Amino acid sequence: MRTTLLPTCAALLLCVLSFGCGGGVPLTSATGTTTNVNNPGNTTNNTVPPTPTASVSLMLSDSAACKAPNGPMAHVYLSIADIKASISATAPANDPSFVDITPGLSGQPRQVDLMGKADSKCFLASSIGTALQLALGNYQQIRIILAPDTAASSVSQNACGASYANCIVLSDNSLHDLQVGAAATNGVEIPANQIANGGLTINAGEQPAIDFNFDICSSIVLTSDGGYEFKPVVHVGLVSSSGGNITGTIVSSATGVALNGGTVVVALEQKDTSGIDRVLMRTVASTDGSFVLCPVPQGTYDIVAVGVDGANVAYSAGVETGIQSGQIAGEIPLVPGSSQGTLQGLMSTQNAALPPAATVGAMQADALQKIGGNGVTITVPLLPTQSPYNEAMLTASAQNCPAGTDCASYSMLLPTTTPNVLACSSQTTSFSQQGTPPDYIAESFAQNAGSGSQDCTSSNLRATTTPSGGNLALNPGSNTAAANMTYTQCK
Repeated sequence: MRTTLLPTCAALLLCVLSFGCGGGVPLTSATGTTTNVNNPGNTTNNTVPPTPTASVSLMLSDSAACKAPNGPMAHVYLSIADIKASISATAPANDPSFVDITPGLSGQPRQVDLMGKADSKCFLASSIGTALQLALGNYQQIRIILAPDTAASSVSQNACGASYANCIVLSDNSLHDLQVGAAATNGVEIPANQIANGGLTINAGEQPAIDFNFDICSSIVLTSDGGYEFKPVVHVGLVSSSGGNITGTIVSSATGVALNGGTVVVALEQKDTSGIDRVLMRTVASTDGSFVLCPVPQGTYDIVAVGVDGANVAYSAGVETGIQSGQIAGEIPLVPGSSQGTLQGLMSTQNAALPPAATVGAMQADALQKIGGNGVTITVPLLPTQSPYNEAMLTASAQNCPAGTDCASYSMLLPTTTPNVLACSSQTTSFSQQGTPPDYIAESFAQNAGSGSQDCTSSNLRATTTPSGGNLALNPGSNTAAANMTYTQCK
């Protein structure tokens, strides 16, 4: 029998205070005025006034849920050679609309350990380059240029040695080259759907920080020859220079206390333009169930948590919707089920030649789940027993591939119990478990390895049925196969 828990964010008086549900403090200017960078103002006496600017600093963060001992990696070193931004969401890599926001960095790339120890505000590096005056406007695309291995000697205090500019160090202390591909030329493309609220709005009178939050757990793929390739998953948002967080506690609905042993993964999600919740960052809850998500940009988010206890019992997704940066989530109860289920399938890629032939693609697999009643579709984090490589991979030649394609198999461990949901703004007193079995949607993304840009005709595909046409409903301890997802005209 499920136990109803009262001390949730929506049930507390905290919800009506500045740090409760619905009471976050947005980072808006006193005037609320936004000036487009391409329309700085009217002219007077045929004289164009100076372009209005705001002082902006740059930050890096990564809530690395897969850091050793929870995963195989101890350090991930990236050498950043430049960062530039454009008001155009569709501008090509060298478009003149891009503004260099790290002037001088190309001569001496800045190396950052994405699994390093964060400061008290959750930033991995207090700044990248120096603060700059950035023209006001809404920036809808950002590119991060990484240093190639040929520039290793120009990286100050290079932890990767003389041969590599970017590298990973495994938990056994072995060092490996991290291949970055097009990220060293065209840069890591961060489009509007990976920017909080769809764009960075720089207003007059503000001194915001632009935070680059890497999901490094989903950004490294193991190649067929045993190497490592960077397939970047990074989100950007404006944060206060003093940080900003969301805190809470994950408990079992059966006991009212933290899960006994095991691990809980907590994801911060925000809707994209299609209305689907996408993971912006994730963290691992402490043994007492408490968690901190930070730094969290201004905006409204959903929290999704899943867990497995020490007896290998899988818990349903606990979902709290409509929470803002700076608020307290309270207790989020997860409902115990039995063992986890496995959603598996095949993704394949072929090029645009006639006849088409196999080609390599960088892939990511995710599981979506629609929550009944409120129309929210969440991305369900993989259960903690999942290998971090299973959701990021490269297609390759194999006997099980469809003719003329490269392919990759995915296997995702997921809860088989229905989600437990609370809308933070509804002022209800308890979470409500969904009444229908958790049908899943398998989803995959294809990217240019190393760049983050679209690689095929479709950037993502979904499978809602099994090969025979049935629903993707998972059963404890069993496997459910999804229909194949086939990418065409890849380049």
